[in-house]
Amino acid sequence: MLEKIRSLLEKKDNRNIALLIDGPNVIRREMNIDLDFVRKQLQKHGSIKVSKIYLDQYASDKLIEAMVNQGYQPIITTGDVDVTMACEAMEQVFNPAIHTIALMTRDIDFRPVLVKAKELGKETIIIGAEPGFSVALRNTADIVIMAPSK
Repeated sequence: MLEKIRSLLEKKDNRNIALLIDGPNVIRREMNIDLDFVRKQLQKHGSIKVSKIYLDQYASDKLIEAMVNQGYQPIITTGDVDVTMACEAMEQVFNPAIHTIALMTRDIDFRPVLVKAKELGKETIIIGAEPGFSVALRNTADIVIMAPSK
């Protein structure tokens, strides 16, 4: 029994996570999400190897700097943030070094990414927040983490 528990703990420690954040959808003043909490919760499921936040061209320099200071790699896009993030998510799904795809969003548009990731053997985590967190996302992901406000 003890060996089985030890084996499960070792597996968790060896799991690499790609965390992708839908900035315009969840990084808003009115939501005031605690990103430190998110990081700590994810680390219970493995090691975060990719940590990117997707922002549109209207993101302020202060926001970009704050995200860099918190350890996130900002990806600024002039097009649709969702499309850019979904493309990156699929790249990570096919990355053999990544075991878990973690998406922080409330947007149902990312459900097909979760479905395909699971089909291809990846564990999926969705980090959501209220209001407006998609029930479909909640029901599709393997693990759901609710991000509290600060």
